[in-house]
Amino acid sequence: MSARKGLILLVLAAVVVIIAVLFWQAYRVPPLRLQGQVEARQYMVSSKVPGRLAEVRVRRGDRVDKDQPVFTIDSPELRAKLAQVEAIDRISRALISAVEGGTREEKIAAARSEHEKARVAEQLAETTYRRVRALADEGLVARQRLDEAYTAWQVAVKTRVTTGEVLKLAEHGPRDEARDASEATGDVTASLRSEVADLLDDTQARAPHAGEVTDVLLHSGELVPQGFPVVMLTDASDAWALFNVREDLLAQFQPGNRFTVRIPALDRDAGFTVSHLAVQGDYATWSATGKGQDFDLRTFEVEMRPDQPIPGLRPGMSVLLDLEP
Repeated sequence: MSARKGLILLVLAAVVVIIAVLFWQAYRVPPLRLQGQVEARQYMVSSKVPGRLAEVRVRRGDRVDKDQPVFTIDSPELRAKLAQVEAIDRISRALISAVEGGTREEKIAAARSEHEKARVAEQLAETTYRRVRALADEGLVARQRLDEAYTAWQVAVKTRVTTGEVLKLAEHGPRDEARDASEATGDVTASLRSEVADLLDDTQARAPHAGEVTDVLLHSGELVPQGFPVVMLTDASDAWALFNVREDLLAQFQPGNRFTVRIPALDRDAGFTVSHLAVQGDYATWSATGKGQDFDLRTFEVEMRPDQPIPGLRPGMSVLLDLEP
C-alpha cells in the first residue's frame, strides 16, 4: 500500500514539473534575434585617361598585390599630344640657340615660317573645334571628341605663342627679356611633358591595394570614360559585421562592447566588438514605440569588427546576434 502511494506521489510530482516547464516556456520572453551581414573594404580601379580598353590582365577571383598592373588603356590622342610637346621642345631649344648664338637672316626667316605655320595650325584647330562643338550640341558626336578637339586647339594656341616669341627674339636680337622668355618657354615645355608623361603612365592602371578581384565591369575593346571603374577589388582581411538596431536597444551597443555572433555560412561563432555607430537616413528608419506613446524610434547602423581574423569570412554573409531580454 505504501509503494502504491509512493508511485502516485511520484506521478503527481512529474505532472507538476511538466506543467511548470510548459508554463515557463509559454510565458518566458524569447531572445531577440538581430540579423546583419558582412561588409568589406572595396576599391574601384579606374583611370583619369579616357580611351579604348586595350587589355584586362585580371579575372574575377584573382588575387592581386598593391601596384600590380590591372588593365591598360590605348590612347592615340595622348601619343599625339606627346609629339606636339616634343615639337614645342624643339622650338624651345631653337629659341635658346637664337638667344645665345645671335640672330641671322636665315634664323629670322625660319622663325617667321614656323610662326606662320603655327598660326595656320591654330586657325585650323579652332575651326575644327567649333565644328565639333556644333556637332556635339546636336548630339552627333561624343563629348570626349569635343574635349580632344578643344585640347588640340589649346596646344596649337600655345605653339603659336611660342613661335611668336621665337620670331620676336630673332627680330630684336638677344636681350635679358629674351633670355627670360627662353627660360619660361623651357619651363612650359617641361611642365607639358611632365603632364603628358603622367597621363601616359596612368593609361596602365595599377591596383591601389592588395585584394581579390570581385568584378570586371568592362572588357577589351570597349570605350572607357574618364574615371569610370573597370575593376573592383575587395580586401577580405578588412571585413566587419553591420547590424541595423533600434535606438531603444542602442544602450547595449556602445563602442567597445563585445558580442558572440553566429555565422551560418561558416557554421561557427566568433567574437565581435562594436567599433562604430551611425544614424541612418530619415527614410524608412522610424518605428512606432507603441500605442499611447508620443515618440518614434530611429534606426542606427552598428558596425562590429571581429576580434580575430576569421578564415573564409566574405562580404554578403549573414550574421546572427541573439539578445537576451
